Amino acid sequence: MLVDKIYASKLKEGDSHRKSVVKSISWRVLGTLDTIVISWILTGKLTLALSIGSIEIFTKLFLYYAHERFWNIIKWK
Repeated sequence: MLVDKIYASKLKEGDSHRKSVVKSISWRVLGTLDTIVISWILTGKLTLALSIGSIEIFTKLFLYYAHERFWNIIKWK
C-alpha cells in the first residue's frame, strides 16, 4: 500500500535537525517546569528552584539534542 511505503521511507529518514531542535526545546520547557516545581516543593524556596531550573535547562537541552541525533545514526530494524 502507498501509505505504508511513505511511512516506511519516513522512518528511515529520521527527524531533521530543525525538528530535533524544536522537539528539544519543547521537551526542555516541560522538563524544566517540572524541575522547578519539584525543587520548590523540596526546598520551599522559589528563588533556589528557579536557579536550579535555569541551569539545567541549558545542560539538558544540549544533552537531549545530542542523544536524539545519536539515535538517528543507529540503524534499527
